[in-house]
Amino acid sequence: MVSSNRGLGSRVLVNFLFLISCGMTYGTVTDIFCLKRIKDSLQDPNNYLTSSWDFDNSTEGFICKFNGVECWHPDENKVLNLKLSNMGLKGQFPSDIRNCSSLTGLDLSANKLSGAIPGDISALLPYVTSLDLSSNEFSGVIPTSLPDCTFLNTLKLDQNQLTGQIPLQFGSLARLKTFTVSNNLLTGPVPTFSNKVLVSYVNNPGLCGGSLPSCPTKSSKSNTAVIAGAAAGGVTIAALGLGIGMFFFVRRVSFKKKEEDPEGNKWARSLKGTKAIKVSMFEKSISKMKLSDLMKATNNFSNTYIIGSGGTGTVYKAVLEDGTTLMVKRLQESQHSEKEFMSEMGTLGTVKHRNLLPLLGFCMAKRERLLVYKNMPNGNLHDQLHPAAGESTLDWPMRLKIAIGAAKGLAWLHHSCNPRIIHRNISAKCILLDADFEPKISDFGLARLMNPIDTHLSTFVNGEFGDFGYVAPEYTRTLVATPKGDVYSFGTVLLELVTGERPTYVSKAPETFKGNLVEWITEQSSNSQLQNSIDESLVGKGVDNELFQFLKVACNCVVPTPKERPTMFEVYQLLRAIGDKYNFTTEDEILVPTDIGYTDNMEELIVAPEGNN
Repeated sequence: MVSSNRGLGSRVLVNFLFLISCGMTYGTVTDIFCLKRIKDSLQDPNNYLTSSWDFDNSTEGFICKFNGVECWHPDENKVLNLKLSNMGLKGQFPSDIRNCSSLTGLDLSANKLSGAIPGDISALLPYVTSLDLSSNEFSGVIPTSLPDCTFLNTLKLDQNQLTGQIPLQFGSLARLKTFTVSNNLLTGPVPTFSNKVLVSYVNNPGLCGGSLPSCPTKSSKSNTAVIAGAAAGGVTIAALGLGIGMFFFVRRVSFKKKEEDPEGNKWARSLKGTKAIKVSMFEKSISKMKLSDLMKATNNFSNTYIIGSGGTGTVYKAVLEDGTTLMVKRLQESQHSEKEFMSEMGTLGTVKHRNLLPLLGFCMAKRERLLVYKNMPNGNLHDQLHPAAGESTLDWPMRLKIAIGAAKGLAWLHHSCNPRIIHRNISAKCILLDADFEPKISDFGLARLMNPIDTHLSTFVNGEFGDFGYVAPEYTRTLVATPKGDVYSFGTVLLELVTGERPTYVSKAPETFKGNLVEWITEQSSNSQLQNSIDESLVGKGVDNELFQFLKVACNCVVPTPKERPTMFEVYQLLRAIGDKYNFTTEDEILVPTDIGYTDNMEELIVAPEGNN
């Protein structure tokens, strides 16, 4: 303890001397020092920090141009948010983040950080409102001090190696809206939340309570049972001790094996005896394949080949021997039988449309379910709109083209596909872009294969379907998926396209605003300031009228009352009217559906800008 205190004292002294020598304000200097120490403490194999975090500068606000750094003001060296997601960073949690004393948001997701989450994390991040440590290799327990971060709105700890119990104190956090701990090794009861919180506990077999199976209770003993128990006490205690010992031994071995599996693909290596299984292909133009071909093309599904992950599973890039590039999705575990899975695949394999990602084939091996898709070289819309480094390069015509194409694909699923499909998980991440930036909607139909209990009821509340920020408000009341829920989610995507903001965080909003993108747009509209929400890179280029029309369509998609939202066919027609002069495409047009009220007043949804409205 004395040594630890001395170490802490030394660090404080060094920090203090650094502040004096620089002759700058306390907040500014400590934030610069904070980023320096973070950069020094992390391994940066992809040079995301090295190439951008240059401290040979003395101008105010220079750190605000660093990759992943968002400041309170662009001309002030005061860090508001750190967004270092998916940079390949290695090392432990950067404890020197305590020096970024005004930090409210931290995103370290999808890296290779390991070790324990600091026990004093509430002291390191006293004002944090959003903390995302998901998709790393953190181990140990969730610190009991973490619920002391009372400003938390969003906490994501999923896809790590966390063990032990979830601190029940999380249930008392009044501001908490999102809480995900899926894909860990957690045990025990889950918190009881006093407010509505989107949660996800999947793939933690030891958790219980709440929406999960009830926790076991101790049954009362009768006097006879007590006497009998006393008589056999020695044997029982011995057996109990052996059982507990075996439990922790198996758990220790399991955890050790996980540590010995740095590539994260032990599940794939276990398929060694099934490599000869054929991949069922829907496209005759694709050469016949076996599971062994997919495994070779992904280096046995190594973590280094992962290009995406979500509620339905993990996506790997696969490069065949002839140079063909594919995508392979490993589905999350499903309780459906092989016969039911085959039936679903048979249906999805026939769903073809220009703006839907075609399913090329599938493979079943033991408990694994693998889907094969064509590769999309331009990734997904989310990464194009919110790149890890720099600003989006998508201009307005390209954004409009993507919106129209995606609307056409979703409208076709709702109104022309037989059987009709509700997507249930529309987000910018499931809109993929081919070489020509033609949008392809992915993951349609997969919600039916994911059933912790009953997909169309429970998964929205648990957060297994519907990315946070896209879920329609009625789901928390009805727990039923509807086409108008898809319209709401798509409306959020449209808001992303026209504002450039993320669905759960608005960089333009004042520091006092803690809501999501839809809530911010609603506030802007009520204050007659919608024009201020449009992405500045799009304004003043002769398309302002189109931007306002587009924004109005988006706003109508996200109104709170489902019946007041347009149908997807109407959304498609409205967007196509906005982009009529660009002549994007006229093929695959959707006929007027007979099941909706395509009325004369549809054009009223498009309103030219008047004043500040």
